[in-house]
Amino acid sequence: MSRPLRLAMLGMIPGNGHPYSWAAIVNGYEPDLIAKCPYPVINNYLGAQPEGSVGIADAEVTHIWTDDPADAPQVAAASKISHVVPRMEDVIGEVDAVIISTDDGTDHVRRARPFVEAGLPVFVDKPMATTLAELKQFARWQRDGARILSSSGMRYAPAVAGLQGSEWRWLTSITCKTWERYGIHALEPVYTVTGPGFLDVRTEAQEGSDLVHCRHTNGTQATIAAIHDAVGSFGIINAYGVTEHRTVALRDTYSAFRGQLVAVVDWLRSGEDPYPFTETLELMAILIAAIESREQNGKRVAVASILDQIQS
Repeated sequence: MSRPLRLAMLGMIPGNGHPYSWAAIVNGYEPDLIAKCPYPVINNYLGAQPEGSVGIADAEVTHIWTDDPADAPQVAAASKISHVVPRMEDVIGEVDAVIISTDDGTDHVRRARPFVEAGLPVFVDKPMATTLAELKQFARWQRDGARILSSSGMRYAPAVAGLQGSEWRWLTSITCKTWERYGIHALEPVYTVTGPGFLDVRTEAQEGSDLVHCRHTNGTQATIAAIHDAVGSFGIINAYGVTEHRTVALRDTYSAFRGQLVAVVDWLRSGEDPYPFTETLELMAILIAAIESREQNGKRVAVASILDQIQS
């Protein structure tokens, strides 16, 4: 395909400005209009990039649909999107792939279904699924040949490379906001260090926070925290080993999101997954196991017990 890939950005819910930021990273943006975006952090990290450097040459977000119709024209103008559609299904036949840009892991099946059934590749914002029913459907679609990808942008945070190449005994990672919406941001970068093979999890919960203790088959332990108001601590990871300790801060949001979107474009063009879909299934199983543990007053829940259920 010699022309740029045509992408649709679909969905926008309170607390998530990805339609603005992701489309801007792909298309470039209008500085005066992005400055009016209701998420000031987006303007801050876009504005910190060298002039003329923002954009991905072989892709374009050409269509947008938002849950509140009043939002779409504003996003389109700020992030240079040509077409606003009244229904999300209207992009079928007009684009090469869709991006489901909402971070509600209980509603992604409904949003993705028309496009999976139409044979379009679908990238799903994190977390892909936080219920068994949602995860089972995505697993079933993928087994039947659908092209589905999902990730946290923190998988691509440059600072994660600083944790590679050592044998860790304990990892800690923290995010703000809720476990259901933001736990994946703290979990996925740790997972890229440990690799697959988590055994079980146990959640220590109190009002406003979840602390999730995870055990891995290689002996590593991880403590993943979602503390709702810990905005200033987002993205801090500590790694403790036999001979050293390292701390990294995942603060380069622009580079993380750009790396994520470049991986999406490469996935679409090459037809090759950037990482096995089984990793996404395991990550979602960890999220769901932690929720189950919380609901069972801290009972330890095996990750395999979730994975076994999604194969039925």
